[in-house]
Amino acid sequence: MGGIILLTSFTVLNDKKEKAVTTPVPAHEIEKVNIPFLQKDFVGFKEALAFKESQGNYRVVNELGYLGKYQFGRETLKRFRIYNTDYFLKNPKLQERTFVAYCKLNKWILRKDIKRSVGKTIGGVKITESGILAAAHLGGAGNVKKFLRSNGTIKFNDAFGTSMQSYLEKFADYDVSNIKANKKPIV
Repeated sequence: MGGIILLTSFTVLNDKKEKAVTTPVPAHEIEKVNIPFLQKDFVGFKEALAFKESQGNYRVVNELGYLGKYQFGRETLKRFRIYNTDYFLKNPKLQERTFVAYCKLNKWILRKDIKRSVGKTIGGVKITESGILAAAHLGGAGNVKKFLRSNGTIKFNDAFGTSMQSYLEKFADYDVSNIKANKKPIV
């Protein structure tokens, strides 16, 4: 009765610096706060993935040089003919279009594996289409193929130790059916 609930952080801009702020809200006031809840659709998928990658920050560059809200590598951006990383970081619309294009490409690359694997349990993980797309975002489509085709014996962790299995689990069961496989998506 009457405890404090902490809301998730939000970004405040001061003197061109960004900082996360967490605001306490009394439990009896929580129903007055408009908290967005994401659905298990593509928008929910991309926003959940973006939060995991960068806390949704379009301008962040991590210590390994991955860029923006979805933490794209420079080589991936080159695939979409994006060479100016400063422009990319300052352009949220471009980042959103790039993410959609990358999902379309990964869905095309992994189309046979999606058909074969969705609904199965591999490496102790229930396989879903959205989990596969998230895992491809983390480690590349080739590493997802290796994991699925080896029945989970070939594993992948990124440079920070995040496992492909964790993405397969965390991002399972989102409806990504509106993303159509495309061999040559355009940003």
